[in-house]
Amino acid sequence: MVSEAHARAVELGISDIVGALQAQLGQALLGVIVSKNARTLTRWANGTVRPPQASEQLLRDAFQVVELLTSAESPEVARAWFMGMNPQLDDESPAEVLSTGRARDVMAAARAFINAG
Repeated sequence: MVSEAHARAVELGISDIVGALQAQLGQALLGVIVSKNARTLTRWANGTVRPPQASEQLLRDAFQVVELLTSAESPEVARAWFMGMNPQLDDESPAEVLSTGRARDVMAAARAFINAG
């Protein structure tokens, strides 16, 4: 599961990753993660503008977590998990924590969630 999620996050083009995240999480939640508006996300998704390196890293990290979660849970559960307060993350939402660059903490929380289920 984890290695498959990692492989997909590395192999896919960034515009495909943005499109997949928009479909899975929605533009508003994705905007929270990368601190960008819907217009910018649309440009990234259609490939007219490439995200800066820091944003691309956040997008790939978010995608890897989404892939891991959806390998064990429904897309609806994965989206709710990103929005809700998480006890593993001091009751912050994974989306907020990811936006601060703490991808390892979010991935650990995702693994704990899957393993508890």
